Amino acid sequence: MGQLHDIAEEIEERVILLSVEENPHDDTEACLEELEELAKTAGAIVVGKMIQKREKIHPGTYIGKGKIEELRILVDSLEASSVVCDDELSPAQLKNLEELLQIKVIDRTIMILDIFAKHATTREGNIQVELAQLKYRATRLVGLRSSLSRLGGGIGTRGPGEKKLEMDRRLIRERISILKKELDGIQKAREVARKQRSKNPIPVVSIVGYTNAGKSTLLNTLTNANVLEEDKLFATLDPTTRKLKLESGQQLLLTDTVGFIRKLPHHLIEAFRSTLEEAKYADLILHVVDSTSQNADAHMHTVYETLDMLGAGDKPVITLFNKVDKLEEPIIIKDMKADVTLRISAKKQMGLTETLQQIEEMLKKQKVYLEQVFSYADAGKIQAIRKYGQLLEETYREDGIFVRGYLPNEIYQRLH
Repeated sequence: MGQLHDIAEEIEERVILLSVEENPHDDTEACLEELEELAKTAGAIVVGKMIQKREKIHPGTYIGKGKIEELRILVDSLEASSVVCDDELSPAQLKNLEELLQIKVIDRTIMILDIFAKHATTREGNIQVELAQLKYRATRLVGLRSSLSRLGGGIGTRGPGEKKLEMDRRLIRERISILKKELDGIQKAREVARKQRSKNPIPVVSIVGYTNAGKSTLLNTLTNANVLEEDKLFATLDPTTRKLKLESGQQLLLTDTVGFIRKLPHHLIEAFRSTLEEAKYADLILHVVDSTSQNADAHMHTVYETLDMLGAGDKPVITLFNKVDKLEEPIIIKDMKADVTLRISAKKQMGLTETLQQIEEMLKKQKVYLEQVFSYADAGKIQAIRKYGQLLEETYREDGIFVRGYLPNEIYQRLH
């Protein structure tokens, strides 16, 4: 696999992007711009783009016959090495297009899986990517064999590699079974960790957002987490959790999640569900939005759609419109679904004090207000309020220690 990966790195692919617009309101241009970013992240050079307006995607060849001939001429004139389609192709579409164009054809799903394979660093990340790739490719072995024989490496060949793609379906099923067992073990360990967290209820704040919105930069700035920051889609893949201490002394866990994206392949959502579900178990969601993006509204819609699908749509949300330092002129951006919206620059550390104050306020709303006198024998209980809640007043009196503050309901129940 290492040797194949090296070949893939060396080959600089010249690609033509292809999309079908079924509806004028589909925002196909924006989708193609995103596909271009994905192609660049995968290490390709985009030499051309083509959009066909059709009532329906062609079931056999994705685009119509006349457009295929036009595309074939474009491929020759631009010396392209592959065509990238902005939708997930069926095995028949993949096979037919490659035969008619005599060139490697890949779809959006292969592109995203390839990028994920490139950026997975942990054992869990690698298993999740390989599982998603194998599930996708198990139904497409015939079409993929022809493209692999035509080109020795490049986009779509990272991860399991050519040798694994040449397994028959039985071997692939066995491999999928092994990977699922390994992933189940990791997921069980995560469940144990979540249960431990619930026993010691430090609030969990989950950072979500469209890919490349600045989530890793925010995590780094707030916690010095040293997570990779790069102006590329999916620069970081594996989730990172760091402890953060607020000004009041309260601690919380800040978790970064994999970036969301339009048309995120269902194989990936299935494989990465346990990672993405960190948002489901959060007390609060920090939704990071790239305020410089012309497609900010569409990105926010995708994020909320994904959160709903994961069962995290009912969480309180603070939306952070990031990268405001890069705005040439003030613009009006709204997020009607958020409880609070703030303008920040994670890179320039603008608006972060207000962000932390809002986190504190939002978490406070989820707590029980306590006003009580503890005997000196029970003084140890106050430490739990300091650690998990917000201690507003602590006065030593003759009859004991008077305490006023906010604390999680679980701790409140334990103290009574």
